[in-house]
Amino acid sequence: MEIKPQMFQPLPDELQAYENTSPPAHGYWKDVWSRFKKHKLAMTGLIIIGLLVLMSVIGPCMSGHTYYDQDLSMVNRAPNSIYWFGTDALGRDLFTRVWWGARISLFIGLLTSVTCLVIGVLYGGISGYLGGRADEIMMRLVEVLLSIPFLLYVILLIILFEPGLKAIFLALGLVCWLNMARIVRGQVLSLKEREYVLAARLLGISKWRILSRHLIPNAMGPIIVTATLLVPEAIFTEAFLSFLGLGVSSPQASWGVLASEGMHGLRNYPWQLFFPAFLISLTMFAFNFVGDGLRDAMDPRGGLT
Repeated sequence: MEIKPQMFQPLPDELQAYENTSPPAHGYWKDVWSRFKKHKLAMTGLIIIGLLVLMSVIGPCMSGHTYYDQDLSMVNRAPNSIYWFGTDALGRDLFTRVWWGARISLFIGLLTSVTCLVIGVLYGGISGYLGGRADEIMMRLVEVLLSIPFLLYVILLIILFEPGLKAIFLALGLVCWLNMARIVRGQVLSLKEREYVLAARLLGISKWRILSRHLIPNAMGPIIVTATLLVPEAIFTEAFLSFLGLGVSSPQASWGVLASEGMHGLRNYPWQLFFPAFLISLTMFAFNFVGDGLRDAMDPRGGLT
């Protein structure tokens, strides 16, 4: 068949719209957000976390009481129009103390997560990329630290420091990054033999640049999910330590301290335990829902349908 110039003509204007059939381009994070929004439990958890953070900021100012005010004539009062969550054994307003405790618990959870994210990603990334003897030594150190009981760390730190936020944060910071490092190491080991990493090596790009520009960004899915799930783990651990009397010093109170105090009057004054225990449980569920949603949204095999 003879090809002639007349066979090639511009497309008429009325048909131009049909020619553009390709969908609009979306970035990776836009696709993640699009899939995440379809996860109803994850969105519910995100809303709950936002409300908890908001109430931790404005809650202590709403009732007109401070977390340390004592009124011995109002001891162990049930929830009423003046004391919305009731009072404790010293006549202190539980509503204010619960939301003041939210500040401490959420702060510990978020700060621990960020610290573990930085240390764990750097340590695990370097170990996985270097490999060989360096990887062996670094991972044996991680295994040794994991073999030591967590309470032993806490007791040693309380001997060095007074019981309080500093000892809890140092104990959590010493332990929680270990699992993050192992996860990042595994991701880097599976990624460092990919073609784009080999091409970067052939181009003479430095090891640090390959690690920071190619390997860690491509492992961000599991890293972000793990960091999200570290927050409720740290909050629950802090509550557990405070429940044992190793937590925040009086008159300040975290949710764990309030739960420990509420246990003493559980039969007669159940509201003193109910509110902090309910908020701990709600926070744990919310962060786990968000973590599940992020895991599904970042799944390279398709995530949500």
